[in-house]
Amino acid sequence: MKRLILTFCALFLIFTAQVMAQAPIKVMILDGETNPYHRWDLGTPILKMLLEETKKFDVTVISAPAKDGDFSTFMPKFSDYKAIVLNYDVPDDRWPDALKKSFEQYMANGGGLVVIHAANNSFPQWVEYNKMIGMGGWRDRSEKSGPYWYYVDGKLVEDKKPGSAGSHGAKLPFQMKVVNDHPITKGLPSMWMHHNDELYAQLRGPGENMTVLATARSQKDNKGTGYDEPQAMVLSYGKGRVFHHATGHDPVAMSSVDYGVLLQRATEWVATGKVIQKVPANFPTATTVSYRTDIAAMNPVPAPPKAAVK
Repeated sequence: MKRLILTFCALFLIFTAQVMAQAPIKVMILDGETNPYHRWDLGTPILKMLLEETKKFDVTVISAPAKDGDFSTFMPKFSDYKAIVLNYDVPDDRWPDALKKSFEQYMANGGGLVVIHAANNSFPQWVEYNKMIGMGGWRDRSEKSGPYWYYVDGKLVEDKKPGSAGSHGAKLPFQMKVVNDHPITKGLPSMWMHHNDELYAQLRGPGENMTVLATARSQKDNKGTGYDEPQAMVLSYGKGRVFHHATGHDPVAMSSVDYGVLLQRATEWVATGKVIQKVPANFPTATTVSYRTDIAAMNPVPAPPKAAVK
């Protein structure tokens, strides 16, 4: 009888573990703030679609109040989610202290964070946020925010010279290069072409507990630095895991197959510490872009100019 009970308990534990493993990972996409340059209203539906199509994620979208909104009652329960995908470009540190502390505690206790493109522009004066993201751009960031970070001859360089943070040239295809092994990049080619996008450069910040996964050469003939600039990074903050995704300016950029693959794999990693998703066959090569027409079609097309009235 005792052996039978032990067998039953073991089977029950195995069954419970399998059910838990198959349960969708709860993810919050946090967006908000009216910004004509970084259109979260276009990007968030794409992020949600990319995550949900894997059948691994249960996605909830929460929008923060606008500039003149009421933040006194805005207090998402971060602990309900295994990962927060931050598609949020806010020009100042408007979050009240209680909200900041809640987010810091969530991350320190083992939360997951995916920082999307212009979210690294946000919260320039929030010290703990800048530790989470490692480096950021624009919004009066300077040498006081931390050094510039870039790769030279395969080595990460910490450049403390003075200057403002953040730059990019015209939206063009560019080659991404893997510089460190990690579960997120396991199985990916060592180099691939990313579809038309802003190549963020001259990012600066504390860079604590940061590992750069992939870089791209910021070409001088496109207002670039001439350096290999970090485009994908992982960081730790307390027990929390962070993936910083510098690409993805608009639907055209987000249509690049590599963008969606990195988003999906990184969200799984920050939530669980593992990546079991396979690399799709249509992943771009070192010389050829690969993009999804369904996502590219979501980019707003400017109306043609009206004919002059004679």
